Amino acid sequence: MNATRRPKKQKKNYTLEEANAMLPLLRVILRDVTTLAGEQRDCYERLIRLKKTDGLDRAHKEEVEQVAAAFEAGQEKMREYEAELEKLHVELKDYYTGLIDFRHLKEGKEVYLCWRLGEPEVAHWHDLNAGFGGRQKLDAACCGAGS
Repeated sequence: MNATRRPKKQKKNYTLEEANAMLPLLRVILRDVTTLAGEQRDCYERLIRLKKTDGLDRAHKEEVEQVAAAFEAGQEKMREYEAELEKLHVELKDYYTGLIDFRHLKEGKEVYLCWRLGEPEVAHWHDLNAGFGGRQKLDAACCGAGS
């Protein structure tokens, strides 16, 4: 039996202008992501506390089932948000702060343009393996159109 081949994910390299143009849509999605991430964390912690209770009575067992179902529904919703972001070719790096990266070509080298919910525009970049700690402020020569 032949394995089904999945199409290779296409990468999009954004210009700074394209990345900034995406922000109105991304703000809406990422507000939902960050809200859901907080709700999921709270739900998970509640579920853990409930499961640690010795000798659960019927009412507590039902509560565990309800909380577990709510958690799973939240997980499914988060997968939908992740798929939506993937279709937009942006990479979600932090669910709680709404941190995302856009692939970008800087002087022929692939890097990330880095943006976080609450920032007015894309104003940072970093190497692919540098992460948030390696963020550097954009300068005029760095990432303009056609870079």
